[in-house]
Amino acid sequence: MKLPIYFDHHATTPVDPRVLETMLPYFTEKFGNAASRTHRFGWEAAEAVERARNQVARLIHARPQEIFFTSGATESDNLALKGVARAYRKKGDHIITLPTEHKAVLDSCRRLEQKGFRVTYLAVNPDGLIDLERLKDALTPQTILVSIMAAHNEIGVIQPLAEIGQICREHEVLFHTDAAQAAGKIPIDVESMQIDLLSISAHKMYGPKGVGALYMRERKPPVSLEPLIDGGGHERGLRSGTLNVPGIVGLGRACEICREEMPQEFDRLRALRDRLCHGILSRLDDVHINGSLDHRLPHNLNLSFMSVESESLLVALNDIALSTGSACTSAKPEPSYVLKALGVPDELAYSSLRFGLGRFNTEEEVDYAVERIAETVTSLRSLSPARE
Repeated sequence: MKLPIYFDHHATTPVDPRVLETMLPYFTEKFGNAASRTHRFGWEAAEAVERARNQVARLIHARPQEIFFTSGATESDNLALKGVARAYRKKGDHIITLPTEHKAVLDSCRRLEQKGFRVTYLAVNPDGLIDLERLKDALTPQTILVSIMAAHNEIGVIQPLAEIGQICREHEVLFHTDAAQAAGKIPIDVESMQIDLLSISAHKMYGPKGVGALYMRERKPPVSLEPLIDGGGHERGLRSGTLNVPGIVGLGRACEICREEMPQEFDRLRALRDRLCHGILSRLDDVHINGSLDHRLPHNLNLSFMSVESESLLVALNDIALSTGSACTSAKPEPSYVLKALGVPDELAYSSLRFGLGRFNTEEEVDYAVERIAETVTSLRSLSPARE
């Protein structure tokens, strides 16, 4: 076992060696621009892009022509929300989302509010799940889009996508989901779940950073988007810019591996997560699990340790890579806005740690982490005035 141990796979994942091996030729001998259609270098690049498009589509049960490559889930989220808002402005000006969404969605919504759009932020249940009756009640004739994250990046909660999709379809409202944490981890079928737009990020599924995809439904019903980036007409005019061929190749291969190995990886990671959870709870009292355990990603655990500040824990556990929440907000000293939205009291929100297990973690690493966490929490609590 090597130290430090990496338990922060929600922030990013290491590139799988099989993915890297597939990418490498496209940095050197197959370096062509996929938009160059007059020679073999461009043809090879274009063929590789289309192969990857098929691989991404197969993972989520979409059609290849419904996959558009971007720089990552943040861009995909921006394109979905702002693109829909601009394209459907004449139909309506109302968007529904959750206060627990990723900042890429929340900040996009706030930007749209500045442009005159109305956004409803539905309160979530204490376990982090959406209240479907609240969703139905919030829909209006002016609602054009519902954006709900598939699986949460902090608390791992999996939302009922099929039920949300059915409600949206019945009301002729588009349904977007940020699936950066879910794609490749749990089965997703955009057809049966009636998802209209879906965001993917390669670096959350053992692919490279800086590349992602947006699924956009093209039938029953077709979705229209106004592009955010102009110039060159790449990706059928939806997302201009020279394609990142090595990155796209890596995303495609990562999707292929996830699709083939998902059942076994799901079971293995859930067993590791349960081992970690049971080990910590058996050694420590006053530990609170944040978010639903029944509807949760297999590799996620979010715990609050009463009377211990998470920042102190992170410093003491310097041989284990953990976080207090989203990598996009980890530099801020405030308690997680996600936990606050769940109604978690400040004293628990300030003491939370997020555990994200991954493909290359082992039982030995989990057992080591249990011992280190139990010892460290016990030690810090002995110094805490709140425990006296």
